[in-house]
Amino acid sequence: MKRFAILLAALFLFSSLLLAIESEPSNIVGYVAYECFIGETGSNNFIGLPLDSGYETAMDLANAYGEQINVINNWQPATQSWEALFFDGAEWSGVDFELSAGNAYMVNVTEEFTFYSAGDLPEPVQYDLIEGTVGNNNFVMVPLDRSDLETATELGDDMGIANVVNRWAAATQSWAAVFYDGQEWSGQDYNVTIGKPLMVNITEPAVWPAD
Repeated sequence: MKRFAILLAALFLFSSLLLAIESEPSNIVGYVAYECFIGETGSNNFIGLPLDSGYETAMDLANAYGEQINVINNWQPATQSWEALFFDGAEWSGVDFELSAGNAYMVNVTEEFTFYSAGDLPEPVQYDLIEGTVGNNNFVMVPLDRSDLETATELGDDMGIANVVNRWAAATQSWAAVFYDGQEWSGQDYNVTIGKPLMVNITEPAVWPAD
């Protein structure tokens, strides 16, 4: 199971650990750590860029982590498909797509390591959740100013238009989910933390979090 370590420092490096990001913080520099694992049947892991890490394209990330990552995937909700940049052992090829703070990406790893999203606190993120051509899955992260959301069902209720909230389990290379049937949630509810990447299925387009 992916563990998310949220360790923030204000104005000086590592002066204080285990600080929570609250609403309307200012002048905060820090990092979010994502543990990446080799799973039972594969090595796909979800990472996020909750902070402004300075990466502008997938190739920037490849140059920084090329010894540990050989595929970087970006979900396209309009087509319900992936675009990818991948390493064939000699060079990188595929789509060198743009990266942005607040987005989540699936990477295939060649070894277990910790991925760090380090940098400045960006403007509060909003996700434009859309219906695709063959499905309605969208990727989000728990916003840094929404530490009040502690479980998947709480996030689904807050979103208001989600009927499935999925998390990726890297150890088993599979999804765990809670489902909403219009009246109640079912499935094994799980904890969420700020910065955690999730896949949600929606019933109608929306912007989340709402203004």
